[in-house]
Amino acid sequence: MQLQTHIESIEALRGHGGRFGLRELKDVDLKILFELMKNAKRSDRELARILGMSQATITRKRAFLEKEMIDGYTAIPNWGKLGYEIFAITLFKIKSEIASKEKYPAVRRRGVDWLLSQPNVIMAGACRGMGMDSFNLSFHKSYSDYDEWFRKLRLELGDLLDDVQSVLINLRGEELLKPLHMKYLARAK
Repeated sequence: MQLQTHIESIEALRGHGGRFGLRELKDVDLKILFELMKNAKRSDRELARILGMSQATITRKRAFLEKEMIDGYTAIPNWGKLGYEIFAITLFKIKSEIASKEKYPAVRRRGVDWLLSQPNVIMAGACRGMGMDSFNLSFHKSYSDYDEWFRKLRLELGDLLDDVQSVLINLRGEELLKPLHMKYLARAK
């Protein structure tokens, strides 16, 4: 059953036209990658046992994946137990007059520098939809922490923005139905 799920996941991901670089990967590479997404702490010996391959094959394939496909390994903590209460999805609309070809490089550099100075922002970039063109994802210890971060954002970058909207997720609430984890992607069909 588990092997069939891997095969279905591989076929579904390959259907994305190779956007993720998956067309170049062999089925065995994807099986190993999916197992690592579920639990990156697994040893090569354990992966070999689970996938029915030799440990030498796993070690060789894992080295290839770490060089070509894996950006890094990370622990996904229980955010609430670490003291984080809020996960924020923040959407931005950049002022159209500053998005000109001449002004864009300096404006982009200023935005990137600000984002890199924010350790609680875990991902940011361009987006499309709902009239917005940029986003960031961030963790905050409390509403006060978020509010202070938002105030600094407005003070330091407000002249560049037409609109800013946030969705706040309570990380300690009963309504958090599926916590952030990469293992779910490994089960994708």
